[in-house]
Amino acid sequence: MFKLKRFLKDYKKEVIIGPLCKLFEAILELFVPLVMAQIIDVGINELHDTGYVLRMGGLLVLLAVTGLTSALFCQYFASKASQGAGTKIRRALFSHINTLSHAELDRLGTPSLITRITNDTNQVQQSIAMTIRLLTRAPFIVIGSLIMAISINAEISIIFFAAALLIGASLYFVMSRSVPLYAAVQKKLDKIGLISRENLSGNRVIRAFSKQETEKERVDAATDDLTKTSVRVSKLSALLSPVTYLVTDCAIIAIVWFGAVNVNAGGMQTGDIVALVSYMTQILLAMVVVANLVILMTKASASAKRINEVFETLPSVAETRHDTISIIENSPKIEFHNVCFHYADDSEDELTDISFSIQKGQTVGIIGGTGAGKSTLVNLIPRFYDAGSGSVCIDGRDVRDYPFRQLRRQFGMVPQQSVLFSGTIRDNLKWQNPDATNQDIHRALQIAQASEFIDKLPDGIDSHVEQGGKNFSGGQRQRLCIARAIVSNPDILILDDSFSALDFATDAALRRALATYKRDITTLIVTQRCSTIKSADWILVLSDGRLAGQGTHDELFERCDTYRDICLSQLNETEVAK
Repeated sequence: MFKLKRFLKDYKKEVIIGPLCKLFEAILELFVPLVMAQIIDVGINELHDTGYVLRMGGLLVLLAVTGLTSALFCQYFASKASQGAGTKIRRALFSHINTLSHAELDRLGTPSLITRITNDTNQVQQSIAMTIRLLTRAPFIVIGSLIMAISINAEISIIFFAAALLIGASLYFVMSRSVPLYAAVQKKLDKIGLISRENLSGNRVIRAFSKQETEKERVDAATDDLTKTSVRVSKLSALLSPVTYLVTDCAIIAIVWFGAVNVNAGGMQTGDIVALVSYMTQILLAMVVVANLVILMTKASASAKRINEVFETLPSVAETRHDTISIIENSPKIEFHNVCFHYADDSEDELTDISFSIQKGQTVGIIGGTGAGKSTLVNLIPRFYDAGSGSVCIDGRDVRDYPFRQLRRQFGMVPQQSVLFSGTIRDNLKWQNPDATNQDIHRALQIAQASEFIDKLPDGIDSHVEQGGKNFSGGQRQRLCIARAIVSNPDILILDDSFSALDFATDAALRRALATYKRDITTLIVTQRCSTIKSADWILVLSDGRLAGQGTHDELFERCDTYRDICLSQLNETEVAK
């Protein structure tokens, strides 16, 4: 929790004034039993004066109103500080997550990050509010009540100290055992988030395979696991209230017993007993608050640890400089020099000893079987991952020397999974080029072969796009993503298996349109279709993470067994020769 205190630096006034207001309310509350004792001992027993009783009663009302006003001020400051800090934590988390490379995002996992930015942040936010409101008040009430008890009767105050020690020991026992359990609860929430996300995104697949019951069993198992842990920690936390009440009630019985003995002996007055019982009741209420605060703080502590884990995760792909660098003229547009790459420290290489060069304006096809490393290779070019060894260069400069903005503004990328965002078609197409004109957009749609269905929509490019583009088919989403990449006017266009949902006629028309789009653009087409890259200027063939061959279609068909096998599995001899 202390590592997150930096988010409260703009709320120093609220953090200071809020507890002081609550402290002032606690001071007023400590005077209430003394006033009650005066009413009983003086107003009733000695003077029998109704006027005195009414005046002291008015003083009690004044103390109550003043204390309420002070508590309301504290509530306002606590809400302002906690809500403000929570907002800052969410913004900082979101900003930091966006600096992480693909490797860190893969390790942390999307469901866990969603839980941390929502549920965990809410726990921390709530703990800030309760800390401002109660952390100073409860201990002050306990200490103040002990002091006031000593001032009334030092011998009976021993009962107060014994009760406070027993309750404190109970708090420590519960806290020391519940913190690890609350951390486990948050992890189990992550798992439920993962299953829920998979079910919501893969709902059609689940229905298609009639796996509803299987998924229901998965959810039931995860929720039962969470329930068992939650029940266990709840049982542990539930011990606090009965133990606290038991100790306090026993203490009150002892106070009344020994107090009555002292009253009979003339050492105390009746009002003193009432005051002592009131102070013990205040200690009880304060300890109950502390018990609830301990539960909340243990939850918040587990959540804060998970939030700090994100902040402490540094991107493995980091900028080495922020100023624009110069390129080396007449050098290949893209070069790989003996590149090796693996996703985890203990995993095998996904790419091994990859070397090739691509000239500016070339169209390059990348082909290979499933798991050959095609997507991994193209993800190294915009530096989504860093090569384990070797170097990846653009315009003669290592991609690690580029600032991210200069490097990635050169790319138009269409990933394997077509991703559209809620809004309008126009909003989606102007993502990287907000200054794109209607002419630019329509030209990109024509090249991507998307105009045929966009023109039929009532609102055209201003038509609504649902979350994930669910109101469009797979092929339509792919074409819109291709159009979005083209609108950005990239120097390097990467199409990562972006024709998979297109029919062969649309595929061919799109490739012809791309060929006339921009002569100096470097295009990389990742595919498993031979027909898609037959006419490419250069073809790279991958097999098990290694470069099995490179060259033109005719050259590879003659001397690369892997490429020939792929071609013959898809085309007949006549189609291969065309």
